[in-house]
Amino acid sequence: MLTKTSTRHKNRIRPCLQDRIVLRLDEILMALFALIIAYPLLFVVFSSFEGQVSTLSLNILPKKWSLEGYKAVFEYHWIWIGYRNSIFYTLFGTLTGLAFCVLAAYPLSQPNLDGRKFFMGLFVFTMYFSGGLIPTYLTMRDYGMLDSVWALLLPGAANVYNMIIMRTYFSTQIPRELKEASELDGCGEIRYLLQIVLPLSVPMLMVVGLYFAVGIWNSYFDAMIYMSTRSKMPLSIFLRDILILNNNSDMAAMMDPDAIASFQERQNVMKYALIMVSSVPMFLLYPFVQRYFIKGVMIGSVKG
Repeated sequence: MLTKTSTRHKNRIRPCLQDRIVLRLDEILMALFALIIAYPLLFVVFSSFEGQVSTLSLNILPKKWSLEGYKAVFEYHWIWIGYRNSIFYTLFGTLTGLAFCVLAAYPLSQPNLDGRKFFMGLFVFTMYFSGGLIPTYLTMRDYGMLDSVWALLLPGAANVYNMIIMRTYFSTQIPRELKEASELDGCGEIRYLLQIVLPLSVPMLMVVGLYFAVGIWNSYFDAMIYMSTRSKMPLSIFLRDILILNNNSDMAAMMDPDAIASFQERQNVMKYALIMVSSVPMFLLYPFVQRYFIKGVMIGSVKG
Protein backbone atom coordinates (compact mmCIF):
# COMPACT_ATOMS: atom_id res chain seq x y z
CA MET A 1 0.00 0.00 0.00
CA LEU A 2 1.45 3.34 -1.04
CA THR A 3 1.77 6.02 1.58
CA LYS A 4 0.68 9.58 0.99
CA THR A 5 4.29 10.69 0.64
CA SER A 6 5.16 8.06 -1.97
CA THR A 7 1.93 8.76 -3.86
CA ARG A 8 2.71 12.46 -3.89
CA HIS A 9 6.20 11.81 -5.26
CA LYS A 10 4.83 9.36 -7.81
CA ASN A 11 2.21 11.82 -9.08
CA ARG A 12 4.65 14.73 -9.29
CA ILE A 13 5.26 15.79 -12.89
CA ARG A 14 8.98 15.92 -13.66
CA PRO A 15 10.10 18.54 -16.21
CA CYS A 16 11.39 17.25 -19.50
CA LEU A 17 14.96 17.76 -20.71
CA GLN A 18 14.11 20.91 -22.68
CA ASP A 19 12.43 22.48 -19.65
CA ARG A 20 15.42 21.68 -17.45
CA ILE A 21 17.78 23.27 -19.97
CA VAL A 22 15.64 26.42 -20.13
CA LEU A 23 15.48 26.62 -16.33
CA ARG A 24 19.26 26.30 -16.03
CA LEU A 25 19.77 28.99 -18.66
CA ASP A 26 17.35 31.25 -16.78
CA GLU A 27 19.29 30.67 -13.56
CA ILE A 28 22.58 31.53 -15.27
CA LEU A 29 21.11 34.67 -16.81
CA MET A 30 19.58 35.78 -13.49
CA ALA A 31 22.90 35.22 -11.73
CA LEU A 32 24.65 37.25 -14.42
CA PHE A 33 22.13 40.09 -14.16
CA ALA A 34 22.44 40.05 -10.36
CA LEU A 35 26.22 40.29 -10.65
CA ILE A 36 25.96 43.20 -13.09
CA ILE A 37 23.58 45.03 -10.75
CA ALA A 38 25.54 44.23 -7.60
CA TYR A 39 28.97 45.10 -8.96
CA PRO A 40 28.63 48.92 -8.71
CA LEU A 41 27.36 48.62 -5.13
CA LEU A 42 30.14 46.23 -4.16
CA PHE A 43 32.65 48.51 -5.87
CA VAL A 44 31.52 51.48 -3.76
CA VAL A 45 31.47 49.40 -0.56
CA PHE A 46 35.02 48.08 -0.97
CA SER A 47 36.32 51.37 -2.38
CA SER A 48 35.24 53.08 0.83
CA PHE A 49 37.96 51.04 2.56
CA GLU A 50 40.59 51.99 -0.03
CA GLY A 51 43.54 53.70 1.64
CA GLN A 52 45.15 55.10 -1.49
CA VAL A 53 42.81 56.60 -4.04
CA SER A 54 45.57 56.70 -6.65
CA THR A 55 45.64 52.89 -6.64
CA LEU A 56 41.89 52.57 -7.14
CA SER A 57 40.96 50.53 -10.20
CA LEU A 58 38.08 48.43 -11.43
CA ASN A 59 39.10 45.67 -9.04
CA ILE A 60 36.55 45.17 -6.30
CA LEU A 61 38.97 44.42 -3.48
CA PRO A 62 41.12 47.41 -2.45
CA LYS A 63 44.89 47.14 -2.66
CA LYS A 64 45.30 48.78 0.72
CA TRP A 65 42.66 48.45 3.44
CA SER A 66 42.11 51.58 5.48
CA LEU A 67 39.47 53.40 7.53
CA GLU A 68 40.84 56.84 6.70
CA GLY A 69 37.84 57.61 4.52
CA TYR A 70 35.34 56.97 7.32
CA LYS A 71 37.57 58.79 9.79
CA ALA A 72 37.65 61.84 7.53
CA VAL A 73 33.86 61.70 7.08
CA PHE A 74 33.12 61.57 10.80
CA GLU A 75 35.56 64.42 11.47
CA TYR A 76 33.79 66.61 8.88
CA HIS A 77 31.27 68.41 11.13
CA TRP A 78 29.04 69.52 8.25
CA ILE A 79 28.14 65.86 7.69
CA TRP A 80 26.29 65.72 11.01
CA ILE A 81 24.50 68.98 10.27
CA GLY A 82 23.48 67.59 6.89
CA TYR A 83 22.32 64.35 8.52
CA ARG A 84 20.17 66.23 10.98
CA ASN A 85 18.62 68.39 8.28
CA SER A 86 18.02 65.47 5.88
CA ILE A 87 16.32 63.39 8.56
CA PHE A 88 14.08 66.35 9.42
CA TYR A 89 13.22 67.10 5.77
CA THR A 90 12.62 63.43 4.99
CA LEU A 91 10.40 62.80 8.01
CA PHE A 92 8.23 65.88 7.77
CA GLY A 93 8.33 65.95 3.96
CA THR A 94 7.00 62.39 3.83
CA LEU A 95 4.22 63.16 6.32
CA THR A 96 3.32 66.35 4.44
CA GLY A 97 3.31 64.56 1.10
CA LEU A 98 1.12 61.75 2.40
CA ALA A 99 -1.34 64.26 3.86
CA PHE A 100 -1.58 66.24 0.62
CA CYS A 101 -1.95 63.13 -1.53
CA VAL A 102 -4.62 61.58 0.71
CA LEU A 103 -6.64 64.81 0.72
CA ALA A 104 -6.51 64.89 -3.08
CA ALA A 105 -6.82 61.16 -3.82
CA TYR A 106 -9.77 60.34 -1.56
CA PRO A 107 -12.25 62.84 -3.08
CA LEU A 108 -11.12 61.90 -6.60
CA SER A 109 -11.82 58.24 -5.81
CA GLN A 110 -15.47 58.97 -5.04
CA PRO A 111 -17.72 58.46 -8.10
CA ASN A 112 -20.25 61.03 -6.88
CA LEU A 113 -17.75 63.91 -6.95
CA ASP A 114 -18.91 66.57 -9.42
CA GLY A 115 -16.24 67.46 -11.96
CA ARG A 116 -14.02 64.55 -10.98
CA LYS A 117 -12.66 64.03 -14.51
CA PHE A 118 -11.99 67.73 -14.91
CA PHE A 119 -9.97 67.96 -11.69
CA MET A 120 -8.14 64.75 -12.52
CA GLY A 121 -7.24 66.21 -15.89
CA LEU A 122 -5.75 69.28 -14.20
CA PHE A 123 -3.58 67.05 -12.00
CA VAL A 124 -2.41 64.93 -14.93
CA PHE A 125 -1.63 68.07 -16.97
CA THR A 126 0.98 69.10 -14.40
CA MET A 127 2.82 65.80 -14.93
CA TYR A 128 3.71 66.81 -18.49
CA PHE A 129 3.83 70.62 -18.33
CA SER A 130 5.23 72.86 -15.60
CA GLY A 131 5.75 76.57 -15.13
CA GLY A 132 9.51 76.29 -15.41
CA LEU A 133 12.35 77.06 -13.06
CA ILE A 134 12.27 80.88 -13.20
CA PRO A 135 8.48 81.29 -12.62
CA THR A 136 8.67 78.74 -9.82
CA TYR A 137 11.57 80.59 -8.20
CA LEU A 138 9.72 83.92 -8.46
CA THR A 139 6.63 82.32 -6.92
CA MET A 140 8.67 80.97 -4.01
CA ARG A 141 10.21 84.40 -3.54
CA ASP A 142 6.84 86.18 -3.57
CA TYR A 143 5.51 83.74 -0.97
CA GLY A 144 8.56 84.45 1.21
CA MET A 145 9.66 80.83 1.29
CA LEU A 146 13.22 81.28 0.03
CA ASP A 147 15.82 79.92 2.45
CA SER A 148 13.10 78.35 4.60
CA VAL A 149 12.06 74.84 5.48
CA TRP A 150 8.84 75.22 3.47
CA ALA A 151 10.82 75.65 0.27
CA LEU A 152 11.81 71.98 0.54
CA LEU A 153 8.59 70.59 2.03
CA LEU A 154 5.77 72.13 0.02
CA PRO A 155 6.76 72.11 -3.70
CA GLY A 156 7.03 68.32 -3.89
CA ALA A 157 4.21 67.51 -1.48
CA ALA A 158 1.48 67.26 -4.13
CA ASN A 159 3.08 64.45 -6.12
CA VAL A 160 0.62 63.51 -8.88
CA TYR A 161 2.07 60.05 -9.50
CA ASN A 162 1.76 59.09 -5.84
CA MET A 163 -1.70 60.63 -5.72
CA ILE A 164 -2.83 58.46 -8.65
CA ILE A 165 -1.57 55.37 -6.81
CA MET A 166 -3.64 56.34 -3.78
CA ARG A 167 -6.73 57.14 -5.82
CA THR A 168 -6.52 53.79 -7.60
CA TYR A 169 -6.21 51.96 -4.27
CA PHE A 170 -9.13 53.82 -2.69
CA SER A 171 -11.41 53.20 -5.68
CA THR A 172 -10.53 49.53 -6.26
CA GLN A 173 -9.51 48.04 -2.90
CA ILE A 174 -11.92 49.73 -0.46
CA PRO A 175 -15.41 48.18 -0.86
CA ARG A 176 -18.22 50.64 -1.45
CA GLU A 177 -20.34 48.65 0.99
CA LEU A 178 -18.14 49.92 3.85
CA LYS A 179 -19.07 53.50 3.06
CA GLU A 180 -22.74 52.67 2.78
CA ALA A 181 -22.68 50.83 6.10
CA SER A 182 -20.82 53.68 7.79
CA GLU A 183 -23.34 56.21 6.47
CA LEU A 184 -26.17 54.16 7.95
CA ASP A 185 -24.40 54.35 11.32
CA GLY A 186 -24.08 58.12 11.04
CA CYS A 187 -20.38 58.21 10.12
CA GLY A 188 -19.27 61.36 8.31
CA GLU A 189 -16.73 61.64 5.52
CA ILE A 190 -13.81 62.71 7.71
CA ARG A 191 -14.44 60.03 10.31
CA TYR A 192 -14.86 57.40 7.60
CA LEU A 193 -11.55 58.44 6.03
CA LEU A 194 -9.59 58.51 9.29
CA GLN A 195 -11.04 55.47 11.05
CA ILE A 196 -11.89 53.11 8.19
CA VAL A 197 -10.13 53.98 4.93
CA LEU A 198 -6.66 54.85 6.22
CA PRO A 199 -6.29 51.81 8.55
CA LEU A 200 -7.21 49.57 5.61
CA SER A 201 -4.69 51.36 3.38
CA VAL A 202 -1.53 50.83 5.43
CA PRO A 203 0.33 48.82 2.71
CA MET A 204 -0.34 51.52 0.13
CA LEU A 205 0.59 54.33 2.54
CA MET A 206 3.87 52.60 3.38
CA VAL A 207 4.75 52.17 -0.30
CA VAL A 208 3.95 55.78 -1.17
CA GLY A 209 5.72 56.94 1.99
CA LEU A 210 8.81 55.02 0.88
CA TYR A 211 8.66 56.74 -2.52
CA PHE A 212 8.47 60.12 -0.80
CA ALA A 213 11.26 59.32 1.68
CA VAL A 214 13.74 58.08 -0.93
CA GLY A 215 13.01 61.01 -3.24
CA ILE A 216 13.42 63.62 -0.51
CA TRP A 217 16.54 61.99 0.94
CA ASN A 218 18.29 61.96 -2.45
CA SER A 219 17.06 65.38 -3.59
CA TYR A 220 19.57 68.21 -3.80
CA PHE A 221 18.34 70.49 -6.62
CA ASP A 222 15.62 72.31 -4.64
CA ALA A 223 18.03 72.96 -1.76
CA MET A 224 20.66 74.22 -4.19
CA ILE A 225 18.18 76.64 -5.79
CA TYR A 226 16.10 77.86 -2.84
CA MET A 227 18.44 77.60 0.16
CA SER A 228 21.33 79.95 0.91
CA THR A 229 22.13 79.27 4.57
CA ARG A 230 24.66 76.45 4.79
CA SER A 231 23.42 75.28 8.17
CA LYS A 232 20.01 74.51 6.59
CA MET A 233 21.38 72.42 3.74
CA PRO A 234 20.55 68.68 3.51
CA LEU A 235 23.17 65.97 3.42
CA SER A 236 22.92 65.63 -0.37
CA ILE A 237 24.36 69.13 -0.83
CA PHE A 238 27.47 68.30 1.19
CA LEU A 239 27.78 65.01 -0.67
CA ARG A 240 27.57 66.90 -3.96
CA ASP A 241 30.20 69.39 -2.81
CA ILE A 242 32.65 66.61 -2.05
CA LEU A 243 31.92 64.50 -5.14
CA ILE A 244 31.73 67.27 -7.73
CA LEU A 245 33.07 70.54 -6.42
CA ASN A 246 36.33 69.45 -4.85
CA ASN A 247 38.29 70.96 -7.75
CA ASN A 248 36.71 74.40 -7.46
CA SER A 249 39.02 77.00 -8.98
CA ASP A 250 38.08 79.74 -6.52
CA MET A 251 39.01 77.49 -3.60
CA ALA A 252 42.27 76.57 -5.31
CA ALA A 253 43.18 80.20 -5.85
CA MET A 254 42.98 80.92 -2.12
CA MET A 255 45.21 78.02 -1.03
CA ASP A 256 48.83 77.17 -1.57
CA PRO A 257 49.70 74.16 -3.78
CA ASP A 258 50.57 71.86 -0.88
CA ALA A 259 47.31 72.66 0.87
CA ILE A 260 45.40 72.12 -2.36
CA ALA A 261 46.96 68.67 -2.85
CA SER A 262 46.29 67.69 0.75
CA PHE A 263 42.71 68.94 0.63
CA GLN A 264 41.91 67.18 -2.64
CA GLU A 265 43.46 63.91 -1.43
CA ARG A 266 41.31 64.10 1.70
CA GLN A 267 38.22 64.81 -0.40
CA ASN A 268 38.98 61.84 -2.68
CA VAL A 269 39.40 59.51 0.28
CA MET A 270 36.06 60.69 1.65
CA LYS A 271 34.10 60.12 -1.58
CA TYR A 272 33.11 56.48 -1.33
CA ALA A 273 32.95 56.46 2.47
CA LEU A 274 30.53 59.37 2.35
CA ILE A 275 28.38 57.59 -0.23
CA MET A 276 28.12 54.61 2.11
CA VAL A 277 27.41 56.73 5.18
CA SER A 278 24.71 58.71 3.38
CA SER A 279 23.07 55.51 2.06
CA VAL A 280 22.84 53.71 5.41
CA PRO A 281 19.48 55.23 6.50
CA MET A 282 17.74 54.08 3.33
CA PHE A 283 19.36 50.63 3.62
CA LEU A 284 18.00 50.37 7.16
CA LEU A 285 14.55 51.58 6.12
CA TYR A 286 13.91 49.02 3.38
CA PRO A 287 13.78 45.86 5.58
CA PHE A 288 11.04 47.38 7.74
CA VAL A 289 8.97 48.49 4.75
CA GLN A 290 9.63 45.46 2.55
CA ARG A 291 6.60 43.42 3.60
CA TYR A 292 4.31 46.39 2.99
CA PHE A 293 6.12 47.11 -0.26
CA ILE A 294 5.45 43.60 -1.56
CA LYS A 295 1.76 43.98 -0.71
CA GLY A 296 1.59 47.45 -2.18
CA VAL A 297 3.11 46.67 -5.56
CA MET A 298 0.51 43.92 -6.02
CA ILE A 299 -2.33 46.43 -5.74
CA GLY A 300 -4.83 45.78 -8.48
CA SER A 301 -2.94 42.81 -9.94
CA VAL A 302 -5.52 40.22 -8.87
CA LYS A 303 -9.26 40.76 -8.96
CA GLY A 304 -12.00 38.57 -7.64
